[in-house]
Amino acid sequence: MQWRSLVVGLVVLRLSLSCVLWLTFGLGPGVSFGFNFHLGFNLHKLDLLFREDKGTESKGKTWSQQIQGKRYEQTASTCPQVGQQPPPQRSYLGLFQGNQDEYARRYSSFPDSLKTKMRGMARDMFYFGYDNYMKYAFPKDELNPIDCEGRGPDVLNPSNININDVLGNYSLTLIDTLDTLLVLGNVSEFQRAVRLVIDTVSFDKDSTVQVFEANIRILGSLISAHILLTDPKHPFGEVGFEDYDNELLHLAHDLAVRLLPAFENTNTGIPYPRVNLKTGVPPDSINETCTAGAGSLLVEFGILSRLVGDSTFEWVARRAVRALWKLRSNETGLLGNVVNIQTGQWVSKQSGLGAGMDSFYEYLLKSYILFGEKEDYRMFQSAYESIQIHMRRGRESCNEGEGDPPLYVNVNMFSGEIMNTWIDSLQAFFPGLQATKNPFYLHVGMDILQSLETNAKVRCGYATLHHVVDKSKEDRMESFFLSETCKYLYLLFDEDNPLHRSDNKYIFTTEGHVVPIDKRFRERQWSDLGPCEDGALSQTQSNHCTKFIHVSVSLQCNRIPEEQRYALPLKSVYMRQIDHMVGLF
Repeated sequence: MQWRSLVVGLVVLRLSLSCVLWLTFGLGPGVSFGFNFHLGFNLHKLDLLFREDKGTESKGKTWSQQIQGKRYEQTASTCPQVGQQPPPQRSYLGLFQGNQDEYARRYSSFPDSLKTKMRGMARDMFYFGYDNYMKYAFPKDELNPIDCEGRGPDVLNPSNININDVLGNYSLTLIDTLDTLLVLGNVSEFQRAVRLVIDTVSFDKDSTVQVFEANIRILGSLISAHILLTDPKHPFGEVGFEDYDNELLHLAHDLAVRLLPAFENTNTGIPYPRVNLKTGVPPDSINETCTAGAGSLLVEFGILSRLVGDSTFEWVARRAVRALWKLRSNETGLLGNVVNIQTGQWVSKQSGLGAGMDSFYEYLLKSYILFGEKEDYRMFQSAYESIQIHMRRGRESCNEGEGDPPLYVNVNMFSGEIMNTWIDSLQAFFPGLQATKNPFYLHVGMDILQSLETNAKVRCGYATLHHVVDKSKEDRMESFFLSETCKYLYLLFDEDNPLHRSDNKYIFTTEGHVVPIDKRFRERQWSDLGPCEDGALSQTQSNHCTKFIHVSVSLQCNRIPEEQRYALPLKSVYMRQIDHMVGLF
């Protein structure tokens, strides 16, 4: 009995110590006894306890204190900087387990067998959504996965821009999904889907859509699929078919022509946010647009210009980027979120990396990679430095040191002062521009995949979650779920995918469409990007610039018979008519 008393005494001593730690610091071993409280090992609080003995050097340097108005002294380091390897990881658990690092033990590797399992899970997720879209929704734009029905524009409520900005009555999900089929290796279904698009899709629709969404989801996918069909260097094997006659490129050109009126009658060169595919800019259109919406057209418009030998598309997109760039703050170098396209005044002065601004920065870098225009890289480099100076808060290193973990906050574009510290999902693009090869993100991808399967899967697809806590759902499966989410999850676990193994290099558009880094995209068939390049212009020349936009758009949209629009890839008819205007300079 003496040994039993000893054991009981040790147990009581352990529980007493745990209770004291829990009551004092919220610490204690991960033990639960069926009560409504849990004794969890709170490592963050333990770290704070150890910091008490290290002085007060970091006081006043946290982003949380910034909210109260205390200014942060920015360090030069980033997390990590472009081209740098991430700092070595170090876990607090090393304090208790000698030399064994719990973080490294759990996240420094990812077994091949688990990669295979997750790859299969991502493939099954895609086909469950895709097959049900084709069964219940096509040719409509999206699938309602709960009711197993198709969804198109909300014609009864034109002001429902949440739906109508995206859905144009042009089989959105099928088009947006084309290159994902190739990434998954399904050549036969890719070819069938291309034929369906050619046979059934038309943009001659009385639909008012957002220029940005039509560009990244439709135009980008058509261009990507056309390149993959016709480029012998692409990595997916023989995917073309004999009777393909550049129809996807024709569709892309036709759509881009219908988007061009957005650039007409704007004092700044920044486009209107929406156009009607039949009639142009609606008469009641607003004069406000977001930075990302107006400044993320250059990749798709630029590739199209180079494919058809017509500078107009790239020129209007580049003009919009330059116009936004000129409106940045002289003090911070930052841009705002929403701008008036006529006055050039910032409507929203919040500057951040999330919704409304994200792909503007993304496309500065990707445009340089694709086209080799040094101007794009200079803008990206300058923007990146301003972001690091004014938005990055927290300690110098990612996973060690004193102070709060690093965070990119939302600031006032003119003063750099914090406006708020919330993060939206679109901000997740930024680490992709800084690139880490850390197996930790395979674990993150697995968690995301399993969470989607558990919480978003419904009868006929994957629903939109309104709230990640209460898991309330909307009966809608957006096209980007198949175009981006499933594609990225599949590629994350498929290290042998042809895209990864190809000798050629590729980038993804902001909608996840595959485009090659090809030297032909760095070769222009025109001497400049238009008659209104940067530099001093006389009043006469400035007037001609405005006239150039008007004439080019008018010729594109009003004066060219439909059959002539498909005379590709020859130089377009309207460009020959514009040539005499260029001679005025």
